[in-house]
Amino acid sequence: MPQPLNSKERTLFGQVVKNYENKQYKKGLKAAEQILRKAPNHGDTQAMKALIMNSQGHSDDAFALAKTALTNDMKSHVCWHVYGLLWRSAKNFEEAIKAYKFALRLEPDSQQIQRDLALLQMQMRDYQGYIQSRKAMLQARPALRANWTALAIAHHLAGELTEAERTMTTYEETLRSPPPKTDTEHAEAVLYKNTIIAEMGETERALEHLDAAAKNNFDKQSVMEMRAAYLLKLERKEEAEKVYRALLDRNAELRLYYEGLQGALGLDSSDFTAIKELYGPYADTNPRGDAARRIPLDFYEGDDFREAADQYLQRMLHKGVPSTFANVKALYKDSSKRAVIQELVESYAAGTHTPQTNGSSDKQVNGTSSPFETSTLYFLAQHYNYYLSRDLSKAMSCIDKALEMNPKSVDFHMTKARIWKHYGSIHKATETMEHARGLDIRDRYINTKAAKYHLRNDDHETALETMRKFTRNEAAGGPLGDLHDMQCMWFITEDGESYMRQNKIGLALKRFTAIYNIFEVWQEDQFDFHSFSLRKGQIRAYVDMIRWEDHLRDHPFYSRAAADAVRTYVLLYDNPILAHGSLPNGVNGNGKLDPNEAKKAAKKARKEKEKQDQIDTEKKDAKKTAGASGADGDVKKVDTDPQGEKLAQTAEPLKDAMKFLDPLLEFSPKSLEAQRVGFEVFIRRKKYLLAVRCLLAALSISHSDPIAHYQLVRLQHALSNLTDPLPPKVSEVITSEFSSRYPSSKPDLEKLNNDFLKEHQTSAQHQLAGLQVRQFLDQGSREANEKDVLDIIGEESTEMTDAVRAVEVVREWGGDISKVLAMAAERWPEADAFQVKAMK
Repeated sequence: MPQPLNSKERTLFGQVVKNYENKQYKKGLKAAEQILRKAPNHGDTQAMKALIMNSQGHSDDAFALAKTALTNDMKSHVCWHVYGLLWRSAKNFEEAIKAYKFALRLEPDSQQIQRDLALLQMQMRDYQGYIQSRKAMLQARPALRANWTALAIAHHLAGELTEAERTMTTYEETLRSPPPKTDTEHAEAVLYKNTIIAEMGETERALEHLDAAAKNNFDKQSVMEMRAAYLLKLERKEEAEKVYRALLDRNAELRLYYEGLQGALGLDSSDFTAIKELYGPYADTNPRGDAARRIPLDFYEGDDFREAADQYLQRMLHKGVPSTFANVKALYKDSSKRAVIQELVESYAAGTHTPQTNGSSDKQVNGTSSPFETSTLYFLAQHYNYYLSRDLSKAMSCIDKALEMNPKSVDFHMTKARIWKHYGSIHKATETMEHARGLDIRDRYINTKAAKYHLRNDDHETALETMRKFTRNEAAGGPLGDLHDMQCMWFITEDGESYMRQNKIGLALKRFTAIYNIFEVWQEDQFDFHSFSLRKGQIRAYVDMIRWEDHLRDHPFYSRAAADAVRTYVLLYDNPILAHGSLPNGVNGNGKLDPNEAKKAAKKARKEKEKQDQIDTEKKDAKKTAGASGADGDVKKVDTDPQGEKLAQTAEPLKDAMKFLDPLLEFSPKSLEAQRVGFEVFIRRKKYLLAVRCLLAALSISHSDPIAHYQLVRLQHALSNLTDPLPPKVSEVITSEFSSRYPSSKPDLEKLNNDFLKEHQTSAQHQLAGLQVRQFLDQGSREANEKDVLDIIGEESTEMTDAVRAVEVVREWGGDISKVLAMAAERWPEADAFQVKAMK
């Protein structure tokens, strides 16, 4: 039986609730303890005390007290509601939903519990449960528009479009008088209903509804865009043309409108005369516009393209537009267009071109010489630095000439830094980018580029000092802490990859885990919008956000960091000594250490760790005078594992890798890198069926992928040398999966590899993969394989990145990399990767 309270304690209990809502935790805790002195087993008070304790960060004690409260009063909806709130704060939404549902059985009329349950159901995408919760809330308060809208959204996201439209229509029928034209919430609801009708495939009815209900809608542009799309879909092209032309009168730089207008006019992209007639007037009426001049270049061919490209390039280069190359590089996929652009710009540089009417290279601009010459050299430098037209010596020559004419140009120095990067000289690239930063210290973009290059050069301290110029240095953790608070993912990812290159596993995992946590925060941040968007009436934006969140982890930032993290855990699994420091030089081809080497490495790692701990302690002591809180008054968060040692010293690295790998494979199934790292994890965990799935997915993405070939041979070898046979069903599935590709259940791996090498004789990547397979199958072939590696480096078609991979391959074999480095350094003398320090 629950312990009753007298009137004084009941009043005090109300004060406890009020203090919690106002975040006056100390007062609330004091009042709760005062009640419990009189009624020590009062469950509701214990529950509220647990809620306050949880808000103060004492979650373990809060859960223990909440369970005690439930024991004392199992039939209290307050106790169950609080228990659900505790689980929600712990991000265990399934348990929270269970607690809320139990609380609702005890108090079916509680709007607060019903609302909390509905929000969690939406967060968990339990649409059917959300529909039931919203129906209950609508029955309780039918006069509230947000309840009707929320129910429509629930039906919409559950795929029940007819019910969603019916809900919106029913609400409209309950209105006694039409809403005023100034009712923006109603205007948004009308457009939302219209999108539902359109999604049902009833385009004609959607158009009729739009014309009838959205005449005076405030969002004129959305109405016009929707109407144009409907008319085009209904083949009412004359009307669609008028609407698209009206849209272009509003914004003549949006490519989507031009595409719609082309569709309305029924233009064939190969009809160059019609294309000119369409885009010419818009180019004439928008002298400062770019789209009407640039878009036709995608369609033109031959002499038409040459003429239009000549006009476009001269116009842009005379103006000195820095983004000219960025605007046209998409055309480089067509080799003929690439050749024409190169020929034109080289003629500008040589002075053999015919000047267009829009300017001349010898004209004056604002009292100074025209930027045409320097812009032309700048364009050529970028052209020859681009991967489809790369000639680094020409690129360097052009940018040096441009710098002689304008030595203080930030853009020119940045391009020179990129050229050095492609030469492989990261340290020269970093020095050049740093010089560019010094030319404009107030520019945030060049500042971040310089920091990025410092990270590529593995200079963390300088990179952080560079970023310090644009961070809140009084924030907890200094500039690095502020970069984490601001979710600066490019910096965190680059920082982690730099530590990974140095085999500093702990810090690398620390950074990649930070990226994972940022995406977790993004996932959780939508929680507040489930109610906020309904209150503000931003329905369409809310639905778009929900759909975006459903594919959150296919974001390139996550894919990159997750793949890096998985590779790091695999490296840690293969070399456990890395948990205590960098990989020593005495590693053999299998990534293992001899016992003596292991003892020496462990001793060295302990000494380095003790030295680093002492340095960290001194730094902490020096910072104690700064106080316990930042300038904004917030309590500083204490990182108990700043070096990532706990992450690196995991007992199950492959199991920890699954946290990153599962979302990567689920949301990026077409990512070749995701399938590669997935295979590496599953083959080590002896999950052969999953390894087969990753391998086949990789081969479906790229049927001749060199890494997939190496992985295929390793898998076949593992399956042929099992100590214990696979379960019959697993074996049957694997056999059936491979039967279409390899008729024999036990293919001749050596013959398979020889055929692969013959098929890809001109590809350095494939040749290296074939040599890896040969070394894997025959450990005694290393000497011959190393000779073949030297032959690959000597091939004219071999690129610098292939040579870097060749060095890594020979190092993995435990071979002598000095000859490989020497030969590569002779061919690419500027590349840092082939200098003597690379041997260390």
